[in-house]
Amino acid sequence: MDFFTKLERKYGKFSIPNLTLILIGGFILGYLIEIFAPEALSIISLDPVKVMKGQVYRLITWVVIPPDGVSIFVIITIMFYFYVGRTLENMWGDFRYTLYIISGIIFTDIGIMLTYAVMILTGQRNLAEYYSIMGVYEVAGAKTYYLCMTMFLAYAFMFPEMQVLISFIIPIKVKWLGYLDIAYLAVDALRYGLAGYYTGMVTILTSVLNFILFYVAMKGKTRVSPAHKKRKKQYKKEVRQTQILTRHKCAICGQTEEDNPNLEFRYCSRCKGNYEYCQNHLFTHEHKK
Repeated sequence: MDFFTKLERKYGKFSIPNLTLILIGGFILGYLIEIFAPEALSIISLDPVKVMKGQVYRLITWVVIPPDGVSIFVIITIMFYFYVGRTLENMWGDFRYTLYIISGIIFTDIGIMLTYAVMILTGQRNLAEYYSIMGVYEVAGAKTYYLCMTMFLAYAFMFPEMQVLISFIIPIKVKWLGYLDIAYLAVDALRYGLAGYYTGMVTILTSVLNFILFYVAMKGKTRVSPAHKKRKKQYKKEVRQTQILTRHKCAICGQTEEDNPNLEFRYCSRCKGNYEYCQNHLFTHEHKK
């Protein structure tokens, strides 16, 4: 019994059904806020300075902020993340998918708050306050872009041979996009670190940590090994051969279930030996003595 199975048996009742729909609904709400009241985004963003002042709700509400800004590709973005999320949800089940998303949110919260704590302990309170005033936490830190990125990485890990169309034209396997995303995350984290935006760097690292933990825990449990593929192919071959074999045959007319699937066959108790007859000859045949 693996680790996730044990957790599911104990805490499965806390799983959230249709979590992808909830996330996408939150993104749609976030887009509406960005369009009609963009200043409100600063009220729901994960700002550790304001969290420490009592606005604890920010530890959750930042999940509403959509992964990308408003553009003509909004519908495509929503549909794509809905497809990825639903695929993982159906593949893993409600509990494991819920655990993956919730742990990603918690890791992000911990990363942001830990970075803030380190800045305070090292005498950088002014820098932490400056980040809050300038909205750095919202722009380069806690946003669902990296959470969605790790969703896609999980999808690429689960279905590496799947193909997508870049710009609806160029086919490419998902695994290569996964590698590109990992490289992009590494460059982005380095860029934030060199620029002094440690909040953004830590957010990326904690998001990737979420994916790494699941990758290590589930490695070898989801992919199909060559030996398993061989066994599966052999099983299908044997099933086909079994289906070809005749199971029932009338001793009078010689018809089988392949000749007429609607026929019913019975053995006669009065015949000496194992004689089987179709429904048309069961009561009209001459008994074998």
